[in-house]
Amino acid sequence: MYKMIVCDLDETLMNDDGTLSTGNSKAIQAATAKGVYFVPNSGRSYTSFQNDLETMHLRNQANQYSISYNGGLILENKDNRPIAINAMPFDVAKAVFETGAKNKNAATHVYTQDVLYIYNPVPEDSAYLRNRGVEFKELTNPDFEQFKNDNIMKVIMALPTMAERKQMRAQVEKQVDPKKLAVTYSSDRYVEFNPAGIDKGSASVQLGKLLGIKPEEIIAAGDNSNDLPMLKAVGLPVSVSNGIDSVKEVAKYVTKADNNHDALAEVINKFVL
Repeated sequence: MYKMIVCDLDETLMNDDGTLSTGNSKAIQAATAKGVYFVPNSGRSYTSFQNDLETMHLRNQANQYSISYNGGLILENKDNRPIAINAMPFDVAKAVFETGAKNKNAATHVYTQDVLYIYNPVPEDSAYLRNRGVEFKELTNPDFEQFKNDNIMKVIMALPTMAERKQMRAQVEKQVDPKKLAVTYSSDRYVEFNPAGIDKGSASVQLGKLLGIKPEEIIAAGDNSNDLPMLKAVGLPVSVSNGIDSVKEVAKYVTKADNNHDALAEVINKFVL
């Protein structure tokens, strides 16, 4: 019996226009009514999906949980209470940011625990974020010392091609020991840097342990490479039909529906209800 579902948001649970479908919302409510935890597990900040939690009837609910920043932060939804904070070491975050800031084609995102800052925002990326309810502050001063007293959850760069993202990764890894980093790609636009050992999978297992849930009792659903650690850590890894090939290869189930046609409801109806 599965006791928890951890689920990516963009291109998995959410429609391409950033909305949550009625079908997915109703299925989630049915699963939680049976006592199964539904846990958004996103690279985004928790602040960006509060309205979606409201639609799921999970917003500000005690004993319900969310994972943000690719595993950087685990919250209880009631009052958004931090359960685990897996922040980046300051010197690592600083080196990653400074490498990104040198690239004029990159929009470099700094995710603190509660606020997203973007240095050199680019129109396409900003539109993508706003379409998903993601608020951010433009960072005009690249002096990273301003974050000295903040928890830095992750640093990511938006770049238009995978070749540029891979080049950015190589440049960062010349400045930072790769053993100190967890690097992933997402949404066909981002290269993402978290501290080593922190990812969607580690956070899923971490939360499961706190709730007395074994990895084999967890379903994980995703579509992109930053979801791979999550899929590899659980009992039932699921790819939506629009998932990339490497995600489909590790999945034990690939949905018939894509993210625009209630793929998550398909999973819940098949394995939970």
